[in-house]
Amino acid sequence: MNTPSIFSLLFLLLSTSAVAQTCLESIAPTTPSSNFTDNLDGTVSDKKLGLMWMRCSIGQTWSQGTCLGDATELSWQEALNIAHGYEYANQLGWRVPNVKELATITEGQCVRPAINETLFPNTPADDYWTSTPSVTDSQRAWVIAFFNSSNSLKQKSLFVYTRLVRTAN
Repeated sequence: MNTPSIFSLLFLLLSTSAVAQTCLESIAPTTPSSNFTDNLDGTVSDKKLGLMWMRCSIGQTWSQGTCLGDATELSWQEALNIAHGYEYANQLGWRVPNVKELATITEGQCVRPAINETLFPNTPADDYWTSTPSVTDSQRAWVIAFFNSSNSLKQKSLFVYTRLVRTAN
């Protein structure tokens, strides 16, 4: 009778430890907070690249210095449609980032999620859409995995998270 409860406890411990971000301090950060300006409105601006990022994923709300609620998973076309005309922080011009842009906010020293959690709190450690379609398969587009900073192609019909970007003024 104790065997199922031991397995249940082991599973609980392993699954709980799997949700915490893990970072290797021996590796230099790739997205230090000093590279960004906090605009104090739920956005940050990359000082070097001139991009303004939403701190929260689509579906979440910026409140009291963090992202609240659950991020929404969208198809690729839904993500592009939502970005069109999107207004956030009294700004227009939001769009789904291309694969190179989205890769710039991955944090190479961390996994689960592979992102600077100070800048982008409560980011799901999962795939995020880019606006970059596959050049060989019109049914797929590139995603960046914030589990481990990898990229891959996914069917555009799949439901994936989205974070928007705009060119800073």
